[in-house]
Amino acid sequence: MESNRIVPKSETQRPPLPGRQQELLEQVHDKVTEIAAGMEKKQIAEYLQLMNDPKRLLWLNLISGVARGVGIAFGITAFTTGLLYMLKGLGALDLPIIGGFIADLIEHVQYQMRRY
Repeated sequence: MESNRIVPKSETQRPPLPGRQQELLEQVHDKVTEIAAGMEKKQIAEYLQLMNDPKRLLWLNLISGVARGVGIAFGITAFTTGLLYMLKGLGALDLPIIGGFIADLIEHVQYQMRRY
């Protein structure tokens, strides 16, 4: 009596594919290998693992947000300090062009304040 068992492909002998089909199969295999390597390179698996762990995701976002905030605060402080130091030096020079510009700016601001 014959058995109706499904035989895996590894146990069967496949006939060789015609030339064009074999070529297409090799191209598909190469492309899939390339995509898999790209995914591994871009660490997709680690990203998906992170997305599936909300507590870890929140913790990492909190830490990165605090670090970003501290970095911005230090950066703005350094930039403002440099700018004020530069302006102090320019003010000590008492340049007529800058003094005139500042006077015009103050007049314009006072005019706008009186208008409203």
